[in-house]
Amino acid sequence: MRSRLFLCLACVLLVVSSRKLSGSENLNVLLITADDLGLQLSCYGETVIETPNLDRLASSSVQFDVAYVAQASCSPSRSAMFTGLHTHSTGQYGLTNGGFSLHPHLRDRTIPNLLKDAGYRTGIIGKLHVAPEESFRFDYRPRGNTREVRWVAEATEQFLQESGDEPFFLMVNYSDPHAFRRPNDRTRWHFPPQIDGLPENPLPPGPETLFSFQQIDTPARRIRTAGYYNAVQRLDEGIGMLMDVLEKRGRSDDTLVIFVGDHGPPFARGKTTVYEAGLRVPFLIRWPGVSKPMRSGAMVSTIDILPTILDATGVKLKGELHGKSLRPVVQDSEAAWRDYLAAEFHFHGGSPFYPRRAIRDGRYKLIHNLLAGSARPSTGIDGDPAYRVSQEPRYDGPR
Repeated sequence: MRSRLFLCLACVLLVVSSRKLSGSENLNVLLITADDLGLQLSCYGETVIETPNLDRLASSSVQFDVAYVAQASCSPSRSAMFTGLHTHSTGQYGLTNGGFSLHPHLRDRTIPNLLKDAGYRTGIIGKLHVAPEESFRFDYRPRGNTREVRWVAEATEQFLQESGDEPFFLMVNYSDPHAFRRPNDRTRWHFPPQIDGLPENPLPPGPETLFSFQQIDTPARRIRTAGYYNAVQRLDEGIGMLMDVLEKRGRSDDTLVIFVGDHGPPFARGKTTVYEAGLRVPFLIRWPGVSKPMRSGAMVSTIDILPTILDATGVKLKGELHGKSLRPVVQDSEAAWRDYLAAEFHFHGGSPFYPRRAIRDGRYKLIHNLLAGSARPSTGIDGDPAYRVSQEPRYDGPR
């Protein structure tokens, strides 16, 4: 009898242990996005600025070298994260203010709603920007400016304190490094050197702040790009504060952390395009008990976020997804994975409609402009004049 009881107890302990190691027993989820953040981080090779806090997170995570968003526009990109589907299937083909929204049958199949049904406390700090917003079931949604990164850390601590021992899903969406409109002239966009005293030492404009994917040099361009870099530095300080809160509350070891940009920088040839500067983003994942700190060459996409979270939390979902759980590649750098990576574009606002498709493998990339010759794409984004400047005579000829 004693030996039988001992055997039963050993089996129970083995099951509990295996669940803990698999990362599926009440694992919390922290999903962090940064608005308009491309690869301008020192852990991704940036040399103009340093991003020590994101570098520190990368050093404890799997850092994917090639990660795409589904579409380089905010609402469509986020709809793909929430649903695990490419944007041509979500209904959110453009921004919410363009009149687009999730298809009705997907509104109960988003990350917060699925986890809410599984007993999770859900929260979001910062923008949602996927419609209809009332369909998302968040228990906690404070109002504030996420460029004020100290406030973000305070709001996060409040959420964790209120959550107690409940499993939680928290999405933190930083507005940096998005450009924003001047308060005295809503038609003009800018990047202020500092907000709330951060960064402490703003980067001055100069030739080194220019983006290589544009090759445009004017005094105004230097100011704009330096401002972008300063926004990235402020974001980095915010990430350090956020991770400190997670550690302080004792949740680092039982929380899946995913960090990603929602698309590339708000500059011509970046955001709203299917060029690499628009689609490629930083993507970090730290999965307790599963992932190993490493760099990975696996080609991943933000459509993989939902299936990864469902796998990590043990939540089931009926129906097909375009993305798949990242479990194999965060465990083994040599694991078999996809051979091709695809992305698309439909709308940003309500117009123009200029659909594009992109697909790449490890070496080559193909871009297809579906209406080439019969329609024209938008040539500017968030006040960036680079395309107009590039048409000046001094830029004639090959470069």
